[in-house]
Amino acid sequence: MSDAWRLALGTLTVLRVPPPRVVDRRTAGRAVLLAPLAVLPLGAAVALLLWVGLRLGTPALALGFLAVAVLALGTRCFHLDGLSDTADGLTASYDRERSLEVMHSGTSGPAGGVAVLVVLGVQAASVASLAGLPAGPWLVGVLVCVSRCALVLTCASPVPGARTDGLGAAFTRSVSPPAALASWLVAGVAVAAVAHGSQVGVQHAALAVALAVAVVLLLVWRTTRRLGGVTGDVLGAAVELALATLLVAVATGATYAELVAP
Repeated sequence: MSDAWRLALGTLTVLRVPPPRVVDRRTAGRAVLLAPLAVLPLGAAVALLLWVGLRLGTPALALGFLAVAVLALGTRCFHLDGLSDTADGLTASYDRERSLEVMHSGTSGPAGGVAVLVVLGVQAASVASLAGLPAGPWLVGVLVCVSRCALVLTCASPVPGARTDGLGAAFTRSVSPPAALASWLVAGVAVAAVAHGSQVGVQHAALAVALAVAVVLLLVWRTTRRLGGVTGDVLGAAVELALATLLVAVATGATYAELVAP
């Protein structure tokens, strides 16, 4: 299990850890399942930033952008790069090989730039809305960790890889469907528990988790249809889209609960 921990921490965070001794499909699958726990330091860092910022009187929107900046730095912009490349690849051409070539080039085009701008803006604004809730900073931290469950869907055994090389090839088909389902069920319970303490209805938390799953599955369906499978870039895009969906859905649920409260 130590190899899986090293792979998860070294891949998903900036934390310096010894490289894993063995990287095979079994190790990769375990690393994916450990992903939400591996990013606990990032979730805690965001929660602490929000907690301190609120007590210092920092404007909520500024805190939202600072939070997404911490996440970007804490992951070396790894997932954002995947989001940008995926958007560019899917809009570059209807030809599979051309799309994969654009994604592999690593340069950011107009579609990638817009995708990153929109997703980060949604994340920052939603964090700003949630931060002031009771236990809001900790709710945001939990959502950061839960968003990494997106990886179990992109790496589930029915999902093919678009390439035989690259980072994604080592992780595709490494998680069984029952393990992926169990991961999201645990994530849903965690979100519901913390959301309840933040005066967000449990039903809204459950809906947020369901929407995140739907968004990631839609991404997987689209990339599989267009590219023949997923790549490492798609894995990163899935994480960013899952986080944005969770944040905006929970924030919307909190606002709705406040409006209908007697």
